[in-house]
Amino acid sequence: MAKARVRPKSWRYANTVTWKKKKEANLTAEGKPDLELATPPDFGGPEGIWSPEDLLVAAVNSCILTTFLYHQAKAGIELVGYRSAAEGTLVYTGKALQFTDVVVRPEVLVVAEDDARKAAAALKRSEETCLISNALNCAVRVEPSIQVAPAGARVPRRSDT
Repeated sequence: MAKARVRPKSWRYANTVTWKKKKEANLTAEGKPDLELATPPDFGGPEGIWSPEDLLVAAVNSCILTTFLYHQAKAGIELVGYRSAAEGTLVYTGKALQFTDVVVRPEVLVVAEDDARKAAAALKRSEETCLISNALNCAVRVEPSIQVAPAGARVPRRSDT
């Protein structure tokens, strides 16, 4: 008799930030490449280095993608391509800096009209269930563009994903 697999109910993620100089630091996590961090240039940091603000918007953007990929696989959507741009608005409220919204604009390319309909529903579910979005105290909107690929477009094989 096969044993039932029990899924954990909680997960932990760990990283370390180490100050380097001025307004710069390194972010490290076991088994992952290091990431250079800095205060954004808007607040006196250097150009060309990821900031916590960049990472927050990137976390929302990438979470919408990974949540969509989960729903896409469950729905059997034949995906040809996915690319998304995201933008967050940071505002000084008189008390503190706060993100007021993050907008994610996925461009999704699918094989057929039926997949386009399913992709729209999967993106809606992704907007509602993205764990990063749900952890934030600001609005997150997904504004998708879904297209059907022209006949003969390359469809990725399982080994491509």
